Amino acid sequence: MDRFVYLDHAATTATRPEVVEEMLPYFTEKFGNPSSIYSFSSQNKDAIVNARRIIGDSLGTDAANIYFTAGGSESDNWALKETARTYASKGKHIITTKIEHHAILHTCEFLEKEGYEVTYVGVDEHGIVKLDELKAAIRPDTILISVMFANNEIGTIQPIKEIGAIAREHGVLFHTDAVQAYGQLPINVDDMNIDMLSASGHKLNGPKGVGFLYIRKGIKIRNLIHGGAQERARRAGTENVPGIVGLGKAVEIAFATMEERTKKEIELRNYLIDRVMAEIPYTRVNGHIDKRLPNNANFSFQFIEGESLLIMLDMAGVCASSGSACTSGSLDPSHVLLAIGLPHEIAHGSLRLTLGDENTKEEIDYVIDNLKDIVQRLRDMSPLYEDFIKKSR
Repeated sequence: MDRFVYLDHAATTATRPEVVEEMLPYFTEKFGNPSSIYSFSSQNKDAIVNARRIIGDSLGTDAANIYFTAGGSESDNWALKETARTYASKGKHIITTKIEHHAILHTCEFLEKEGYEVTYVGVDEHGIVKLDELKAAIRPDTILISVMFANNEIGTIQPIKEIGAIAREHGVLFHTDAVQAYGQLPINVDDMNIDMLSASGHKLNGPKGVGFLYIRKGIKIRNLIHGGAQERARRAGTENVPGIVGLGKAVEIAFATMEERTKKEIELRNYLIDRVMAEIPYTRVNGHIDKRLPNNANFSFQFIEGESLLIMLDMAGVCASSGSACTSGSLDPSHVLLAIGLPHEIAHGSLRLTLGDENTKEEIDYVIDNLKDIVQRLRDMSPLYEDFIKKSR
């Protein structure tokens, strides 16, 4: 393999050298338990306080509203399960959407088995939540609305402020899975009426295995993990000090560079989309063309299987995906693509390319040149494509 091009930043990102450097002392020199009372450990407690402050500032909220977790999936589970259990006496109805990450969908399925009722709101052909349908779904026993900030597969950004306002108007708590959006888009939790927000470090050049849940002051939800008094007695377990320090540094860098970085990503993304659509026929872009994450491009190619496409791209040294990394072993078409109205046969031929700030125009040209060749080779082997061409002559 002569080339290596990484275009799967929605799955994970490389930890920045500056982040690793910031973390290293907390593995060896500064290894104390933050809960210990002696001065050797107090520096670790201070490091956690600093990271919490950085994250709070990035969301326009007080540091006390940030709770560290092991990542986005844990944060999602905590927000949904413990909100459901805490407010069960008020009602057992939850609203989410058909295009959520499986950390939300599978948690909702779990809650349904415990006697909760979940309404899955639809989206339009661009993946934007149908607000009228969402409003109509609210009932007197609705206790929580959970809508992702931006979709991890097709990149569509949701009208979060409007959804938060609807929830606030009806006295319903509002949670958003911002794992893909955090560090890519400006977010102010007060302005956007967000009560809870999930994020993960490894999506923004931080370490894996660490994330956080923002919980608005005054919201009392039960603990997901019991044991000690860490995280102000709301999330037990000795703190992952190196991870938290790394997350804080990654957030600091991500927000300091956001404007310049996302401008570059948008230019490359648009260049990628324009070339693919101009040079590869029978192709469609999935997701909203404008209201999408700066680094996301998602395509469906007719007459091919996405799995074969990924394998051949991998042979050319290109890392890409057909959707969420959490479902990469599944042979089923993406639930997101089905929700926006694609038929199974077209949904199967999908490709997600997600950029990072280190990607170059020359890399994009290399990927497109290989993509054109691979798509044509796969179509040449397809009886469906052969029949289509014959009928169109």
